[in-house]
Order: sequence, then structure tokens, then C-alpha cells
Amino acid sequence: MIKGKQVRYLRSLANTIEQRYLFGKGEVDEAFLAQIDAALEAKELIKVGLLQNSSLTADELANELTSRLNCELVQHIGRVLVLYRESKRHKRIVLP
Repeated sequence: MIKGKQVRYLRSLANTIEQRYLFGKGEVDEAFLAQIDAALEAKELIKVGLLQNSSLTADELANELTSRLNCELVQHIGRVLVLYRESKRHKRIVLP
């Protein structure tokens, strides 16, 4: 569980992230989970965008991803989620 000061630090780092992983129609499948899992392991902090034609809401997608991938929801603005998980092999972000 990350603390308030750490969340603020991660939010500031997320401002510079431009690449987003997009989720579209349908349910969360194993291929999408594998892609997000690999991205979290490599980068630790990522953005996930939710397309307008999605059947899930942003809250539902956030709950699904955080529970199945054991990651933290840092921020949720509109249809964009910011997720964080400490890497096991390539630690890049040092939390205050």
C-alpha cells in the first residue's frame, strides 16, 4: 500500500508519460492482462486509456486490473488510469 506522499510523487511522474495502453470493446482477456503485466514490470508506472465504445466503466476496469495484477491505482481522471507496481527485476522508481 502506497502512502499519500508517494501517490503525489507518482502523479508528478505520470504527467510526463505520453504512451497509453488502450482498452476497447469486450471483457478484460488474458492477452491484455499479459501486455499490462509486462509493461508494469518494465516501466513500473503506466497509463491505461479506456475507449468510449468500451462496455466497462473506468472504475470497473481499475478494480479488475488492480485485483488481477496486484498493482496500485495512482490516479483516475476521466477515462485514463495511472497504475504503479514495483518491478521485481528492474527497479527504476525510488519512492520517497
